[in-house]
Amino acid sequence: MTASDLITYYDDATGERFGLTAGELGGWTAATTALLTDHCGLGPGRTAAVLLPPHWQTAAVLLGSWSAGLELSIRGWATAGLESAGDPLDVTFVEHRRIGNWLDEVPAGRHQFVLGLAPHGAATGEVPAGYHDYTTALRPYLGTHPPHHTVDELRPAVTDGTTYQQYARTAAGVAEHNGIRAGDRVLIDTALQEQPLIWLLAPLTAGASIVLCANLDPSRLDERIAKERVTVVLR
Repeated sequence: MTASDLITYYDDATGERFGLTAGELGGWTAATTALLTDHCGLGPGRTAAVLLPPHWQTAAVLLGSWSAGLELSIRGWATAGLESAGDPLDVTFVEHRRIGNWLDEVPAGRHQFVLGLAPHGAATGEVPAGYHDYTTALRPYLGTHPPHHTVDELRPAVTDGTTYQQYARTAAGVAEHNGIRAGDRVLIDTALQEQPLIWLLAPLTAGASIVLCANLDPSRLDERIAKERVTVVLR
C-alpha cells in the first residue's frame, strides 16, 4: 500500500489498483467544481443527478458538486429507483454502462456527462450523443483553483431537502456506529455499500482512509486486509 493514499480503488475483475492521496483527490474535486461553476455556470441551488457506482471518480464528482453548492439527487446504481427521472436537472453524471442498459431511466440534464470509469481516469471510448466525456471535459481544469465560495451549511445538500449540516451529522453518526475513527483504514465491498453516505462521507468525516473493492474476490479478502493495513471492514 501507499501510506499516503486517501482512497485506494481495486477491481478484482480487471486487476486494477489505483490510489489517490488527499492532494490528488483534492485536485480532481477542485477541477470538478471548476467544471461546474466555470463551464456549466452552476452554483448553489442548482441540481445534479449522480448515477454512478462507488469509485474514486465518483468521489470527485460528489465532492466537487457539493463544493459548488449543488443539490444532489443520488440514485441507486444497482437498483432502479428513478421515480423522479423526469424532473428537470441542471447536470447529470452517468456511468457509461447505465446509459446502454437503462436508457429510458436515465435522468436528463441541461449538461450531461458520461463516465467510463476506465483505469487511471482514461477517457470513455465511445461517448453517447448528447453527452460529454467527464475526464476529457475535466482536463483543462486540473491544477486550477475554482472560485472560492462558502457553502451555506443550512442549504440542501440533496434534493430531498437534507441540509449540508444534517448530512454531515448523519455521516458522523454512521462512522461512530461502525467504529470508524481517525487514522483507520476502511475496506468497503462496493457491491454491498453503494450509498456515498457510508462508503465515502462516513470515513472522510472521521478522518479515515478508504479501500474501495469492486467485484471483491472473497478468497483475496484476508490478503487485501493485510496488504492495505485495513483496520475496519464494512461489508
